[in-house]
Amino acid sequence: MEERKVQVLNAPIAAVPEKKQFTQEELQREYDYIRAEKLTRKLYNLGLITIEEFDKIMALNRESFSPALARIMP
Repeated sequence: MEERKVQVLNAPIAAVPEKKQFTQEELQREYDYIRAEKLTRKLYNLGLITIEEFDKIMALNRESFSPALARIMP
């Protein structure tokens, strides 16, 4: 059986980032954005708006509600 040795490195351990605590206002904006998205999607699914209109409305919703993940949303 091969014997293995563990080498201990003296490298500093990377700091774990703190969890972000959302304010009540931020949570409300997230909730409002999700509701607006569901309503807009329903309008699209019912054929009341086009995909172009859907995309424009969703872009405006991201600006209006500023959801936390807006930076990565298309």
